[in-house]
Amino acid sequence: MKKTIITVVGKDTVGIIAKVCTYLADNQINILDISQTIVQGYFNMMMVVDTLGSKKQHGDMADELEALGNEIGVIIKCQKEEIFDKMHRI
Repeated sequence: MKKTIITVVGKDTVGIIAKVCTYLADNQINILDISQTIVQGYFNMMMVVDTLGSKKQHGDMADELEALGNEIGVIIKCQKEEIFDKMHRI
């Protein structure tokens, strides 16, 4: 399994989850865990995904998701699990 952490933040609008999940499904990326909340009109989602089945390189996936975020008015960031863990270790 190759885990990646995806975060999505921005003003809440219709279809954010659908568009992100469609991209993931189209690229054979499996969602392992997902958490989302809306606070005072701001959308926040964190996903743990498995990229093992995808043919996309991590950098390409991150760039494409960032571009998708720009299209729909949110910020989308991707980090490999090992980098995320090292950044958040106390």
